[in-house]
Amino acid sequence: MPVNLQTPVAEHLHPVEGLRMGSTEAGVRKPGRKDLTVLLLDEGAAVAGVFTQNRFCAAPVQICREHLAAGSDVRALLINTGVANAGTGEQGLLDARKSCAQLAWQLGVQPQQVLPFSTGVIMEPLPLERILAGMPAAVSDAQPRHWLRAAQAIMTTDTVPKAFSTQIAIAGVPVHVTGIAKGAGMIHPNMATMLGFVATDANIAPELLRVAVQELAGQSFNRVTVDGDTSTNDSFILMATRKAAHAPITALDSDEGQALMSALRGVAQQLAQAIVRDGEGATKFISVRVEQGADTAECLKVAYAIAHSPLVKTAFFASDPNLGRILAAVGYAGIADLDQTKIELYLDEVHVATRGGRHPAYREEDGQRVMQQSEITVRVLLGRGSAQDTVWTCDLSHDYVTINADYRS
Repeated sequence: MPVNLQTPVAEHLHPVEGLRMGSTEAGVRKPGRKDLTVLLLDEGAAVAGVFTQNRFCAAPVQICREHLAAGSDVRALLINTGVANAGTGEQGLLDARKSCAQLAWQLGVQPQQVLPFSTGVIMEPLPLERILAGMPAAVSDAQPRHWLRAAQAIMTTDTVPKAFSTQIAIAGVPVHVTGIAKGAGMIHPNMATMLGFVATDANIAPELLRVAVQELAGQSFNRVTVDGDTSTNDSFILMATRKAAHAPITALDSDEGQALMSALRGVAQQLAQAIVRDGEGATKFISVRVEQGADTAECLKVAYAIAHSPLVKTAFFASDPNLGRILAAVGYAGIADLDQTKIELYLDEVHVATRGGRHPAYREEDGQRVMQQSEITVRVLLGRGSAQDTVWTCDLSHDYVTINADYRS
């Protein structure tokens, strides 16, 4: 079961003017579930994306990069679940291109105006004929309010669909931000989202979107980890339909730009945290906050060393305050001149270690009380400066092994 994560309510997800979503059952891998989704954008929308840093990236990732680099006026996104179209060689690229061409033909646009996305089992061929046959039904289903249906249709091992929404005012004009994501395993930065799609109707200059999506990814999806595995298919797409009736936003550091970025960041962070809360077999949601670093980079080194450690994660699952494992992770994080006598460690409000050793007032029962909670904050103070950063992770349970052992069956 996910950690304190509820199924979204469709009525709470704001439609974004200029964007429609439709889903259908194409039988990509398993019968009886929606597995093919289209997102259709009106002319004039701006789109930007960031993708996995895995060099063995999937065919759809390669095609998306190509289409975005060409500066195409993106009009549609095509998403299938069940088969990742990764590790499929030249045929995988041909299949991805054919799917773009077919959807483009149906919509009366160019193939370069379609971005393809796939998620699921790696090294299996894309069932192209089923996907092509399902496209008309997905297009016919497209409606502005179908956010929840789309969130459900892109799931793989997720147990809960992930969707969040907010509304702000820019110059007195209502502006909406809504996003969906999928992911529960193979979650690790660069990227860490599997698939994420966030849209707004804000009237923002298209060239700003490329900067915005990088910044948002760095503050959300690249701050989560479940198991340390970087997927072949990770993609995070930011869309602006530019339909809102306010003056164009031409600078992200303007008041209007900052207000929009805050709203986008809030939705992106909720989606990223939802992935961790729904981590395969997760029973606890853990925030790892590192403070007093010389710079952000070393704060993240320490945070990820803790968040990636199987020994730390299994201790959290067992509610066992075996806190030497956390100190050991701090020590091997890669800070060559780290002074262990300046290290302070907290579990929530409980002061565990001071000056590199056990705090005199620390009691095992206090540590165990915190470890039994479903949400826990680990704070590490390095005593080296004023930088700080946070990473979100989960515990590692028996179910993680079971889910991944049975994933293809």
